[in-house]
Amino acid sequence: MKKTSTEKLIFELSSRGRKAYSLPEMDVPEVDPGEIIPEKMRRKEPAPLPEVSELDVIRHFTRISQMNHSVDQGFYPLGSCTMKYNPKINEDVSRLPGLTALHPQQPEETLQGALRLLHETEKFLCEISGMERFTFQPAAGAHGEFVGLSIIRAYHEHHGNHHKNKVIIPDSAHGTNPATAAMCGYETVEVKSDARGGVDLEDLAKIVDNEVAGLMLTNPNTLGLFDENIHRVAEMIHDVGGLLYYDGANANPILGISRPGDMGFDVVHFNLHKTFATPHGGGGPGSGPVGVKEDLVSFLPVPLVDFDGEKYSLNHDLPNTIGRVHSANGNFNVVIKTYAYILSMGAEGLKQVSHDAVLNANYLMEKLKGHYHLPYDRTCMHEFVLSGSKQKKLGVRTLDIAKRLIDFGVHPPTVYFPLIVDEALMIEPTETESRETLDYFIETMIHIAREVEENPEIIQEAPHFAPVGRLDEAQAARKPDLRWAGTGEE
Repeated sequence: MKKTSTEKLIFELSSRGRKAYSLPEMDVPEVDPGEIIPEKMRRKEPAPLPEVSELDVIRHFTRISQMNHSVDQGFYPLGSCTMKYNPKINEDVSRLPGLTALHPQQPEETLQGALRLLHETEKFLCEISGMERFTFQPAAGAHGEFVGLSIIRAYHEHHGNHHKNKVIIPDSAHGTNPATAAMCGYETVEVKSDARGGVDLEDLAKIVDNEVAGLMLTNPNTLGLFDENIHRVAEMIHDVGGLLYYDGANANPILGISRPGDMGFDVVHFNLHKTFATPHGGGGPGSGPVGVKEDLVSFLPVPLVDFDGEKYSLNHDLPNTIGRVHSANGNFNVVIKTYAYILSMGAEGLKQVSHDAVLNANYLMEKLKGHYHLPYDRTCMHEFVLSGSKQKKLGVRTLDIAKRLIDFGVHPPTVYFPLIVDEALMIEPTETESRETLDYFIETMIHIAREVEENPEIIQEAPHFAPVGRLDEAQAARKPDLRWAGTGEE
C-alpha cells in the first residue's frame, strides 16, 4: 500500500537542495577542519542526511510523537508506577534562569538559592516520611534501593555484624528488590504472603534469625494492600538487630496519613518521578532520594546541605559515609519540580492526593470485580490487582486484554505482576483522573469481558488500530530494530 506524503519517513521525503535551517553568519574565524580533527577521524564524504524543508521536519516529528501514548494524551493506569499528570507550572518553575544557569562547582555563596531549595525539600520529605535526613543523589528508585542497602551494609560492618548476610523480601515484591540485595552482596530469602495479602507472620518467624541484615518492604505492597501487621513485622526484624528498608514506589496513598518512620522503617526511598508528580518514563530523568533515621545519618552519601541559621553549606564531613553515588546532588531539575509541587499542594493538598487516589482505585475495583476475578477482596489503597483467570478458561490471556485496551485509547495496566497472582492485571488510576475517565475505563473493561465470551478472536488479534500490531516482545526487547533501512513501499 502506498504511503501518503505525511506518512513517509523523513528519509523518503528528501529532495536535493531543500533545507530546514537558516544559520547566522559566522562571527568567529573559519578554521580548516584538518587543524583540529585528525585525518583518520574525518569523513571522506558528507553524511547521507535527509534534505527536507522545515515543514517536513515539524510534521514528521509531530506525527511520531502522536504515535506514542502519554499521560497527557489519555488514561495511563500502569500499576505500581503512579503515572499521574504532571502540572505544567512545575515545568515552568524548573526552567527559571536563576536555577538552570547554575553550575554545581560554583562557590557556595553563589548557590544559596539552590541550596535553600534542596534543604527545604529535604525537610518536607523528612516530615512526610518520618526520617531524619535525606540525600538527593540517587537518580532513580532502583538506584535509591542500592544506596539504602549500601547504607545498611555499612552500618552492620561498622558495628561488627559481619555475620549478617541475609535480606528478607516478600514474594509480592518489586523485582528490583532481590536484584538490589544481590548487588549489595546479600543472600535473599523470600517470605510468603498470607491470605490477606500481607507478610505471613508464621512464615516470617521461621526465617528470622541473627543472620538477617534487614527486610525490604513496599507498604502498601504491590497488591495495593496496606500490611495490617507492619508494627509486628518491624518488631521481629529489630529484635534480631536487623533494619527495615521502605521501597517508596507505592507512597502515593499515604501522604499525610501514615509515615514509614512511624511504621518502624529505618531507611526510605521516594520516587520523586512518581509520588511527587515529576515526569516519569522514557528513561528518565528520575530521582530516588533516600532518607534515614538518626543513627544512620553518618552513613549517608556526601555532601549534605546544612543550614546554620544564616548560610547554607555543603557538608562533606560525615564520618561513616558510603561516599558519592552520583555527581553533585543528583538530578537537581527533578527536585525543583518536586519543591514546586509540594509548595503548591500544601499539607492538606498532599493528604487529599492520597484520599483521592485511594477513592479512585476502590471505585474501579468495586465496579470491575464482578467481571474479572479479584484474588484479594478487601479495601485497597492506590491500586488493586485483578486476575484474567476467568478469561483464560475461554482462551483469552491477560496479554490479549491489554492489547485490546490499546484500541480504546487506554494504556494497558501492568500485566503478569505480581507473580503470585495468576494472569495478573495491576491497575492504578491515580488521583488525577476524573469520574468520567474512570467510567470510560470501566465500560471498556466490561465491554472487553463481554467480547471474550462472544467474540474472542477480536481480542486475540488486537490491537487493530495501533500504528503497529502484535510484536514478538522478547525479540523487540533483545534485538530492537532502531534504524531506518530502506525506501521500499509497503
